[in-house]
Amino acid sequence: MVATDDKHSPQGESPTFDLSAYLAQRQVLVEAALERAVPITYPEKIYEAMRYSLMAGGKRLRPILCLATCELAGGTLDMAMPTACALEMIHTMSLIHDDLPAMDNDDYRRGKLTNHKVYGEDIAILAGDGLLAYAFEVVAETKIVPPERLLQVIARLGRAVSAAGLVGGQVVDLESEGKPDITLETLNFIHTHKTGALLEACVVCGGIIAGVSAMDLQRLSRYAENIGLAFQIVDDILDITRPSEELGKTAGKDLQAKKATYPSLWGLEESKQKAQQLVDAAKAQMAPFGEKARPLQAIADFITTRTH
Repeated sequence: MVATDDKHSPQGESPTFDLSAYLAQRQVLVEAALERAVPITYPEKIYEAMRYSLMAGGKRLRPILCLATCELAGGTLDMAMPTACALEMIHTMSLIHDDLPAMDNDDYRRGKLTNHKVYGEDIAILAGDGLLAYAFEVVAETKIVPPERLLQVIARLGRAVSAAGLVGGQVVDLESEGKPDITLETLNFIHTHKTGALLEACVVCGGIIAGVSAMDLQRLSRYAENIGLAFQIVDDILDITRPSEELGKTAGKDLQAKKATYPSLWGLEESKQKAQQLVDAAKAQMAPFGEKARPLQAIADFITTRTH
């Protein structure tokens, strides 16, 4: 591995894990699997719309987290790849629907026009629905994972995307828009559900597929909760500190919509400190796994140092 500078590595750990190479390699594998998963067939328009957003790029961080956790727990890439693809389908659905005029009303995503700007609102809604439904089919048809583990994965995914997860967070987010007195408790609820629930599912499902112990599953869950909240805090920071060209989406949207954000409650510097504390707590959960946890440790650090 090529040496990298990791200023947040624990004392005594040699910083030799090349995260950029790891992410690039895994991204290629995920892209190829997604390409195979959704071929264009009749009616072509809906498959084209689904693929337009699904294959629009992005870091593929969620499926990579699933793959990394499965490998950490002794599983294989082949075991986890269907679920990894399903997670990216669910995430893409959430982006398509989040960008709709009735929701966040965004024109750009990952540097491209949003789905409804290209295909219209009707097809965009259906493209999201199609991806969500297909995600569960893909998991259920995994051949090399015991059915009882797949059943747990399906239950986790269902909860992550339901009113107890992503949908519930989105509702509270919409209800809170423009209100001047949003509390930290409400803001945390929004983001632990809207963003964090699916991120946690990515990590936990990788562990379930590999048959991890209940104790280790708890460690993985706490790791995911911490990086999920850190991820959102950094998103809020980037929204006000980076231009649209760098973000690949419209910058300053939260400010325009008068949304409560972590910087609006804490200020920029304290927000950065809180994000780092969460990352440190996440990495502490990975310590018992030793060298096998290096990808997850490095991904945690990446969350606070990313620029888009």
